[in-house]
Amino acid sequence: MKKIKNYVLVGAFVVATLFVIAADHIDAPAVAGGTSDITDFYAFQGENTDNLVFVANVQGLLSPKKTNSAHFDQNIMIEFNIDTDGDAVEDLVIQAAPRGNRMFFRGPVVPNETGTITTHDPGIETTVNSVKITKYGQDAIIENADGMTFFAGPRDDPFFFDFTQYTAILAGNASSFNAEGNDTFAGTNVMSVVVEVPKNMLGDSDTINTWVETKRRQ
Repeated sequence: MKKIKNYVLVGAFVVATLFVIAADHIDAPAVAGGTSDITDFYAFQGENTDNLVFVANVQGLLSPKKTNSAHFDQNIMIEFNIDTDGDAVEDLVIQAAPRGNRMFFRGPVVPNETGTITTHDPGIETTVNSVKITKYGQDAIIENADGMTFFAGPRDDPFFFDFTQYTAILAGNASSFNAEGNDTFAGTNVMSVVVEVPKNMLGDSDTINTWVETKRRQ
């Protein structure tokens, strides 16, 4: 008997167009510090200009010691949503779900359900690819299949932000950021999921809206 799994939204980043960077550290009290907490979302054209790259980072502010024991939550699915017709509803999704020491990717595929609840039916005929999850301190493990490229594992937090100066500005004790500033996130890590996809797998629209969600298995 096949099992139909329900996933419910717990965190999201909403952004638009073909090149985007979004970050959210320490700002989401409902999920802050949890395995579903999204810190960054990046979507950009690949080195191969025929491809798009989607990056979701979760579990921010990991010290090296914590990174060594950090892992992807087996009950959390990361879902990249792609709207190709401008109606703010996902037309395609790429789903990433960990099982054991591998991250499994499904898509790009038309979702069987849109919105905050995803019903995942393993009986639906879709291509599923996977990559072994890279361990902390290990060289990145990258796998290619069906024209796509996949990675999952810990990475240095790529987002630069001077949080101390930011709070000083909000308090009225500073008028601007410093020329270089101090990176609050230096020395901390995130758990990262990366998928590179040929543009021709995402339809023929010149512009897409894209966002990432984390959903918990119910």
